[in-house]
Parts: sequence; structure tokens; C-alpha cells
Amino acid sequence: MTDLAGRFRALWDEIAPVGRDAGSGGYLRYALTEPELRLREWFREQAEHRGMPVTADGNGNLFAWWGDPQAGGAVLTGSHFDSVPHGGAYDGPLGIVSAFLAVDEVRGAGVRPDRPIAVAAFVEEEGARFGVPCLGSRLLTGEIAVERAAGLRDAAGVSFAEALGDRPAGADPALLGRFAAFVELHVEQGRALVETDASVAVASAIWPHGRWRFDFHGEGNHAGTTRMADRRDPMLTYAFTVLAANKEARLRDAHATVGRVAVEPNATNAIPSRVTGWLDARAAEPETLRGLVGAVQAKAAERAKRDGTELTCTEESATPLVAFDGGLADRLAKLLDAPVLPTGAGHDAGVLAAHLPTAMLFVRNPTGVSHSPAESATDADCAAGVTALARVLEELACR
Repeated sequence: MTDLAGRFRALWDEIAPVGRDAGSGGYLRYALTEPELRLREWFREQAEHRGMPVTADGNGNLFAWWGDPQAGGAVLTGSHFDSVPHGGAYDGPLGIVSAFLAVDEVRGAGVRPDRPIAVAAFVEEEGARFGVPCLGSRLLTGEIAVERAAGLRDAAGVSFAEALGDRPAGADPALLGRFAAFVELHVEQGRALVETDASVAVASAIWPHGRWRFDFHGEGNHAGTTRMADRRDPMLTYAFTVLAANKEARLRDAHATVGRVAVEPNATNAIPSRVTGWLDARAAEPETLRGLVGAVQAKAAERAKRDGTELTCTEESATPLVAFDGGLADRLAKLLDAPVLPTGAGHDAGVLAAHLPTAMLFVRNPTGVSHSPAESATDADCAAGVTALARVLEELACR
């Protein structure tokens, strides 16, 4: 094991136990809950160890600075700590651990940047607690209203403002204006790097994607006494909609997933009165995504008429096609001699790309699995990712 791979493992082992579920082996690191707060404290400790002052933007996002935070022209890197329910270890935290190690590498080479370098820890990237992905970066850039964000609630009824301890500050053009570029390192959420036998890649684009909530209302009743012909069962409409989403996505070479459902009253011997399902839809082109969601909505509405139920569909979040800065991506791909890949996964980089030159680096994931305990990366590949990020930071901040 190389020295850098060993240093990566040592630092990684400091956070690996935090929020890990003993049963599934996955992580429960929801935004602003105890495990994620412990990682945020670890972030501050790592920054202090390196003499990097930490600032907060009032939206839950943290920034550790190498250089003067007020100087402008800074190169931003980093990612997020929060996870999906029982998610993998690398999605998010890899970008933060790698960022600190990349700073170490640049310093160890005796290089003094001409511009500041900042390491970010964004809040609620996954949207697993409050329902809106990339919430911290959306607030920073003004892509979500403060009032809406403050009022978002988790399953226990706790609002984002309550969890944050204050009303979020919202857009900060002055802070955004201090950044000249953002580079986010992330574990690959697929197998393209395995197939190309490369450790690191540069991202070209993020597919357009979004989340839609389908509320199906029916009539709650007794499971044993209500005749089948008399039922207004929203579970039937919901089930049909899940199958329709799968079919319509396959017809369009797109992705559609219903991975979350809520049922009322959620009793074995009761016909539901309401079923709510959340559709995650993604496609390579905006027109394909619109066609997919429209087709699912139409089929769900038609089935609701047949079942005697009612349907309400609400768009909870939508992200357009994000084509990363072509000049920057090409520059980094040439610098690293790395392949260029698109991705269907959303990231804070996708939000920031509309406001400043942005790029992403992917580190090989042998399983190709993500949002699952099976997500992985070798220490050697993670070290290669750190080396690549250090070269990028030096390229952007020192030349």
C-alpha cells in the first residue's frame, strides 16, 4: 500500500464508524442529526489541524479556507456528509476526505497557491431528511425560497429551520462571487470506470432529473366486510402507477423509480384511505424526461378514474440538464489523461454549475452499486483520486 493510500485509510477510518447501522452495514447519516453533526465537528477539527479557518453561510454549509476567505478567485472543492437511508460509505464523504488530503498533497509539494482553496461540506445533499436534494447548495445559490426551505419537515415533524437552529440565510451572492471554480470529487455511481479500466474520470454532464409526489386518495374501509366491487382502493392506483413508471421508462431508455411510499392508516386489515408515492425520474434529454413524467401522470389519472380514487401530483424538485463547463472539463481530462463520462446522479456540483465554472471527478467503484452498503472503492483508487484532485487544485489555484 502506498503512503498516500495508507494516509487515506487512516483518515477514512476516523469517520467510517459514524452513523453505521450494525444490521444493514449501511449508513444513517441524515442531515443535522447526531451522526452528521459528529462529522461536521470532525470537519472543523480537520480544518483546525491544518490551520484552515471555517466559516458558515447560515444555510448549514461549512467552508474551510486555505488562504484569505475575502481574497476572491478561490477554488472550491468538497462534497457532503449526509446519506440516504442505509446508504454507502463513499457517496459524499469521499469528496471531503479527499479534499483535505489533496490540500495536504499540494502543501507537501511546497506549493503556495496564488488563490485561496476552500473545502466545503454541504448540508442535505441527498434530501433524505427534508425531501429536497441539494438543499444547502440550492439555498446558497437562491434556487429555493428561504420560506419554503425553512418550512420543510422531516418524518417526525421537525422543520429544517428548527434543525438548523435558525431561519436559513438564503442566497449569498457575495460568497458565491469569491469562487472562481468548483470541483467535486465523488465515487462513481456506475461501472463505466470498471469497463474502461481507469481509476479516475471527469464528468461531462448530469442528466435532467426530479422528484414528483403522487397522492392517491380513496375511501378507507374494513378489509373483511367491504365487497371488492364497492372498494375505492388507492393502493390499486398506486400499484398500477409503479408498473406504468417502469414501463414508460424502459420505452424511453430512461430511469424511473418509486422507492418511497406512505400509507394511511397503514393497517393490515384496513383498506387504505390514502397512499403517497414518490417518483424519481431521470433521462438523458429534458424532452424525454418531460415525456416520461407526463405519460406516468396520464396513466395514473386514467387508472384513478377506473378505481374511483383521486390523484394529485406535485413536483417537489426538478433539475435541468447540467452540462459542466466544457472548457474546464476538457482541460482537466487532458491534465489527468482521464476519460470523460456523463452521469444520471444529481450533485451539489449540478446546482453550482449554473453560477460558476464547475467540474466533477469520479473515482472507480468496483461494484458499480451506490446508495447501498455494497458501494465501495479501493484505497489505491481513492489515493489516485486524491492525487488527481491535488493536481487539479494546483492547476486552478496556482497557475
